[in-house]
Amino acid sequence: MNAWRGTSPYGAIAVYIGGKNRGCAQPQLTASWVRSVAGSGWKLIPLYVGAQPPCQTGSSPEKITADTAVSLGAADGADAAAKASALGMRAGSTVYLDVEAYNAADTACGDAILAYTQSFDRALRARSYRPGFYGFASSSAAGIAKAASQGKPDLPEALWYAKYDGAADTTGSFPYAAGLFTGHRRGHQYQVNQRETYGGATLTVDRNAWDAPVAVTG
Repeated sequence: MNAWRGTSPYGAIAVYIGGKNRGCAQPQLTASWVRSVAGSGWKLIPLYVGAQPPCQTGSSPEKITADTAVSLGAADGADAAAKASALGMRAGSTVYLDVEAYNAADTACGDAILAYTQSFDRALRARSYRPGFYGFASSSAAGIAKAASQGKPDLPEALWYAKYDGAADTTGSFPYAAGLFTGHRRGHQYQVNQRETYGGATLTVDRNAWDAPVAVTG
């Protein structure tokens, strides 16, 4: 992080703070690391990999069902707030719920995801954290955008959409109604698995255009 600060074009990084579907334990992600990295000028974007869609292929450790969507959302939202707090990400931070791709034609699946997300968001807000959402433009993010256009309650405040079009913006590439998630509440993952070297350090990164809230630190 020190090598890339000031030598790369990046100013923010996403960190996976928790969730049963997080890919690895990340023992080096500590409050001390957050203080150090944030103190050097990096902005941090907390991601929580919670329960995944019931119709999703694969064997995620935690999946939503219609019966468990609300209870899982409440438990995961509370856990996300606790994890963020333990890392020194203070109240007012936006925590992004990571919901991966699924079959958007499965309406029952989409309904369960929405119920889970709304419950997750209520739990975060009850603890003075702000809910955001990361998802795929054609499925999980599309479901949130549709709900927003319908005026549904308890939705994320910011939408981070994965759309691999190479467009480093959050406006012209935005795939939903132009009036949704305006006012600095959009992120766009536009390119993945890029091998890049700055300051002598090489990493594989996913590129994002960012115009949305981040963690509150310090």
